[in-house]
Amino acid sequence: MNTVLHIPLTPSLPQQARLRALQQAFAEVCNVLSPVARDTRCWNRVALHHMTYRDLRTRFPQLGSQMICNAIYSVSRTCRLVYQSPRSPFNLARWGERPLPLIRFAPTSPVYFDRHTLSLKAGHLSMFTLDGRIRFELNLAAADEQRFHREKLLEVVLSSHDTGFALRFVFGSDAAGASAANTLTVEPSDDGAPELPEYVLVQPEAHALTTGDPA
Repeated sequence: MNTVLHIPLTPSLPQQARLRALQQAFAEVCNVLSPVARDTRCWNRVALHHMTYRDLRTRFPQLGSQMICNAIYSVSRTCRLVYQSPRSPFNLARWGERPLPLIRFAPTSPVYFDRHTLSLKAGHLSMFTLDGRIRFELNLAAADEQRFHREKLLEVVLSSHDTGFALRFVFGSDAAGASAANTLTVEPSDDGAPELPEYVLVQPEAHALTTGDPA
């Protein structure tokens, strides 16, 4: 079973600007990847990596190798959510052979980190940005700090909201992490219709774009 720890961040105004720039660059890479995944109907992370990594590293050198890998992961998991979730209206089983709609990522989409791009030690957090690392001091409860030593960290996600930024740390076993990644669901809204994450826009083929930000 996975467990989640949410940590709010208190970046300065310059740090906020650097985090937003990172979000926008990350979303731009995801929006380059998304048409490839759609057109090939391939969102297996390893296969998508082999198809796109070299070109993306050349095209987005400022992001570095690990952030490119994390963007591939983000597109892979979002495609599973949109194209494979039983609740999704775009589920392949119902969609058939029609051209798939295009997934677009908003500039405020979450950014996925890993041990190469984020580190936490003795309450000091260090995060990758396009302009070098930024650092924060975190006042973690003793029990939360122990989780980083006792439990396996599966996922780290930076998200933004109206009042700032936050990090989500997901802990669990490798098996639980793999299971969760392969059984993502679209939560129903109050009227029973499925809801996609607010940072995702799914465009029908007639209106699909291959460049630019979501409308």
